[in-house]
Amino acid sequence: MGKLTKNRKEALAKFDKNATYSLADAIQVVKKITFTKFDSSIDLDIRLGVDPRKANQMVRGSVTLPHGSGKKVRVLVLCTPDKEQEAKNAGAEYVGLDEYIEKIKGGWTDIDVVITTPNVMPKVGPLGRILGPRGLMPNPKTGTVTMEVEKAVKEVKAGKIDFRVDKTGIIHASVAKASFKDNMILDNAKEFIQMVIKLKPAAAKGTYVRSIYLSSTMSYGIQVDPKSVS
Repeated sequence: MGKLTKNRKEALAKFDKNATYSLADAIQVVKKITFTKFDSSIDLDIRLGVDPRKANQMVRGSVTLPHGSGKKVRVLVLCTPDKEQEAKNAGAEYVGLDEYIEKIKGGWTDIDVVITTPNVMPKVGPLGRILGPRGLMPNPKTGTVTMEVEKAVKEVKAGKIDFRVDKTGIIHASVAKASFKDNMILDNAKEFIQMVIKLKPAAAKGTYVRSIYLSSTMSYGIQVDPKSVS
């Protein structure tokens, strides 16, 4: 076992690893044990009682965080020329079609969200093997395949995030920055957790939310009592 650093020793003295905290208390603990020199992300890990291998138990969706994520989101819009100005006016960093498709085929993925219109999906579809594993593939269910390009870009910029359960049954998301006020983190975290609960598949049996952990970049995870959120 590696030697505990000074910061880790200090962090361990500030909370009980075996305790379960209310969401509000967990936020206070996480802020106390965050020692990074940069503005850490505040992350949630929610373990669900689902089998992601079964299509009827897949949990996937999007949510708009009330106070935004605090992260600068780089948006690529793949569209026809008639939609380009709309995308640019909404604040998209990259707008175009064929040239960006070729860039992505060449390995470029220096973006956070890809939005596209339905009429160009035949061209975008083959990029799934590159964009899919990175969580960047546009999807109508998350509002990233739409003719309402301006609305989609503005929502993403305002704090809309997409999420999906991974193969181990866990949903991970960054919901705030450590510099946010406690009430802002609380609002964002509640909004996210309640959306995950709302998306419970009908086929899921037994306990749906098995555990919730709150952490910041490089910090310990603090276990949250799911009852403190519902």
